[in-house]
Amino acid sequence: MAKAKQVYGVEPVPRYIMSDKSTPNYELILEELHNHGKSQVGSSYFYIKKSDDWCSLCRILYGGGKIFFHEVVDHDKHGISEADIDQAVMHGTALTTLPDHYFISPHIEMKLHTLIDHK
Repeated sequence: MAKAKQVYGVEPVPRYIMSDKSTPNYELILEELHNHGKSQVGSSYFYIKKSDDWCSLCRILYGGGKIFFHEVVDHDKHGISEADIDQAVMHGTALTTLPDHYFISPHIEMKLHTLIDHK
């Protein structure tokens, strides 16, 4: 397996994180996303994770009664800008039980449906 290399003193962000080796409560995230009903695109659930310095578009692939993987999505490849993500966080709805987790906006959802549903 190829290893990611450090560029300009910054460690690369892992694109896939195995849910059994991670700290976030994926079951709780998934339950809230599932109850919301608007965060599912294809077979994936999307949400935004905010930290002090950045926001990330995240995806959970769920099936067969378990979470297969969690991915930090390269939003640029999906036609979603930083401004789209910032707007969703500023004017969006936070997941009720998890701080710094937000539902995707209808605008982001539309872009994801357009790209993913037509592949």
